[in-house]
Amino acid sequence: MEQNTPPEELTGELEVGKPYTEAAGVEAIVKSLEHIRNGTGLIRGLKVLADLNQKDGFDCPSCAWPDPDGHRSTLGEYCESGAKAVADEIMTKHSASPVLFQRYSVAELLQKSDLWLGQQGRLTQPMILKPGATHYEPISWDKAMQLIASQLNALDSPDEAIFYTSGRTSNEAAFLYQLFVRMFGTNNMPDCSNMCHESTSVALADSLGLGKASVTYEDYEKADVIMIIGQNPGTNAPRMLTPLEQAKRNGAKIIAVNPLHEAGLLSFKYPQSVRDVVFGGQKLTDLFLQVPINSDLALVKAMCKLLLEEEKKSPGKVLDQQFIKQYTSGYEAFVKSLDQFELSDLAAQCGQTIAQIQEAVDLFKYTPKLIICWAMGLTQHRNAVETINEVINLLLLKGSIGIEGGGASPIRGHSNVQGDRTMGIWEKPKPEFLDALKRVFAFEPPRENGYDTVAAVKAMHEGKAKIFFGLGGNFAMAVSDTNYTAEALKTCKLTVHVSTKLNRSHLIHGETALILPCLGRTDHDMQATGEQFVSCESTTGVVAQSHGVVEPSSAYLKSEVAIIGELAKAVFCNLDGHVRADKPNYPDVAIQTTFWDALVANYDGIRDLIEQVVPGFDNYNARVRIPGGFYIPNGPRVREFKTKDGKAHFTVNTPTHHDLQPGELLLMTIRSHDQFNTTVYGNDDRYRGIYNERRVVFMNPDDIANRGLREKQVVDLHSQYNGKQRTAHRFVVVPYSIPRGCAAAYFPETNVLVPIDSKADKSNTPTSKSIIVTVTPSVG
Repeated sequence: MEQNTPPEELTGELEVGKPYTEAAGVEAIVKSLEHIRNGTGLIRGLKVLADLNQKDGFDCPSCAWPDPDGHRSTLGEYCESGAKAVADEIMTKHSASPVLFQRYSVAELLQKSDLWLGQQGRLTQPMILKPGATHYEPISWDKAMQLIASQLNALDSPDEAIFYTSGRTSNEAAFLYQLFVRMFGTNNMPDCSNMCHESTSVALADSLGLGKASVTYEDYEKADVIMIIGQNPGTNAPRMLTPLEQAKRNGAKIIAVNPLHEAGLLSFKYPQSVRDVVFGGQKLTDLFLQVPINSDLALVKAMCKLLLEEEKKSPGKVLDQQFIKQYTSGYEAFVKSLDQFELSDLAAQCGQTIAQIQEAVDLFKYTPKLIICWAMGLTQHRNAVETINEVINLLLLKGSIGIEGGGASPIRGHSNVQGDRTMGIWEKPKPEFLDALKRVFAFEPPRENGYDTVAAVKAMHEGKAKIFFGLGGNFAMAVSDTNYTAEALKTCKLTVHVSTKLNRSHLIHGETALILPCLGRTDHDMQATGEQFVSCESTTGVVAQSHGVVEPSSAYLKSEVAIIGELAKAVFCNLDGHVRADKPNYPDVAIQTTFWDALVANYDGIRDLIEQVVPGFDNYNARVRIPGGFYIPNGPRVREFKTKDGKAHFTVNTPTHHDLQPGELLLMTIRSHDQFNTTVYGNDDRYRGIYNERRVVFMNPDDIANRGLREKQVVDLHSQYNGKQRTAHRFVVVPYSIPRGCAAAYFPETNVLVPIDSKADKSNTPTSKSIIVTVTPSVG
């Protein structure tokens, strides 16, 4: 059987040390420099890092954490994760050239680890895997575009094509991409947000009228209390630790809610601070609540009940009654619904005593300056939308929306994933956005909703979709139910991936497969009118420019904008520039080669079009050139709620109880400190004390003993869903501080355990954080 998942071999070199109690510090600098030195050399690497996240530099290709609004450190405005991402992108010591593909067959590459694949360096030329072939071979850009165009135009319906987008894509590329796809005639535009923060987008749109954070960067430093729930900033957004540290020094209290003790939740040693390096880091967490997996809704509901009791004791001092009356609806129904729940039951469900929950409530009961931030620890459960809605209930009780130092703060996991959605990358476009496209471009965009990520996989699996086009990302490894997803991709007539580096998705392919190498954020982007820049949106809604700073590693690389423009011309236009006789219904503007050529030649033209279509981008070209960029409009930030009744909504939500049978555990997938999303930089997770191995499963010592297992025993993980068993083979047992009945392991290795049909209500996000599993000794 062909291998789809990463190889199951263990390194045999696992070392388990003591988990760290603080994040960053000098060691983070050392590790960053090691990656830079190994990938491209210190001199070149340090020159590039000097421009990372600076106002005249380039945007980090890693997480979406915002840059400081004002002063930025000249010593380095980046973190260890960002340095690794940049080192990975500017790698010069290796390249994934045609020689690599000539040496290794696809079958042989599939046997390599994801780490090894990434270490081969930047892709240098377009490559094709022809039907029945064993090796990729070079293809010219023109032939590649004509091949894609002929296959797209041969479809019986535009809806037989799927156009995926990763978060790395710039605003300019994303807008042009969605324009091309809708002119082609479909809304099949799944994106990586479907798999991470879709639950956030749905919940916030329902409750606040906008699926984005309501805070600014500076709000963190002005907050009195910050609650971090279901998020690990030390690994997933390390630069967030800087404003958290400043908030602490300003007197803020921090509550951390998580199943695992994480170094970044406990203490932060700012590597640019002499005080921190000499005297030790700043303690961050004032109160740590170690909850079982997916019990956050019960915890937050208990907090709401206790707040109401405190309001009875001190009327008018705890709840913001004026805010509730003027700006919200559903308050009475919400308060009445709380009577259904006993405080003792809620406390038991979230693994805390009532006294512990009361201690948390006491920290913020008299202040509205409360920020609650979260990430995938909340979004990837069946009840994720309800959990996030309950978080909003708590903020609404306090009047913490639309004030300095307070608000909702989802932490987006990938740079510009939020910007892509703003630009129209969405399978469920709003009518007003489509109306704007119709007005500006004089065509009728498709109105029927397209496939999200899970639906796209099912459509391919069932033969309803025949072409997959991926603009960035590692689709096969990012999606749940790895083997099912691989089977789906293999049914396609054509799979196309626009990428910077080799990944496993290139090796799990359709009848014909193409790899199209593109420029990265770090690369100079030269077009017909000169060097271009792009723009990105941070998690707090700041849009800023990003300039490449190094020469591309190959003359064959094209920008994503150029690739989309060339593809549009190949699909819509004959070589003589006239309408295709076989497709007379394409929009008039689409068949004009000059239209696409002009936009590729000068990205200002794309931004002019964005200004006409997307609200809040007035005078885009001028404002994006202002150092530091600009905030786009955010209704909840100014207490304007674009819901049907113009109010923020209280909601009624019911906690979910996982009824585990004997021997079962609730497993959550997590990221190691040596990876970003599906990109693996190494086999260490030093903050958790793991070295030289990724195939580990973290378990409570009592659970290990009760199952007759032992530390470092090799086991298999099994999930059961609708009568089908899925197995992830050969994981090493590691005792860890995690609640009984819970376990954790790294993705993408454990994505194979997540059924494609197991997804969050309303958002369809895969339930990667709550997988019921059994653990048995490995038979291999």
